Amino acid sequence: MATSIKIDDELKGRIQQLASQRQRSSHWIMREAITQYVEREEARESFKQEALASWAAYQETGRHLTSQEARTWLGSWGTDTEVELPKCHD
Repeated sequence: MATSIKIDDELKGRIQQLASQRQRSSHWIMREAITQYVEREEARESFKQEALASWAAYQETGRHLTSQEARTWLGSWGTDTEVELPKCHD
């Protein structure tokens, strides 16, 4: 699928300069930028949907961890005394 994009002369020049510095084509630079943007926005949307699902589950069940329980668990990561994720409770 061929797609065109209109950009102003200043941005076009910046892309061409960067492409030259990186020994890449302008097309490669633009495609890479778009790919990274789309991947970042997809990850952001996925995080948002996961958070909304977690909030809905909490509202439905009331099951949770306290902030102290979460901090203790996270604080153990990467240590010799790493602990398992605590069980949620009412």
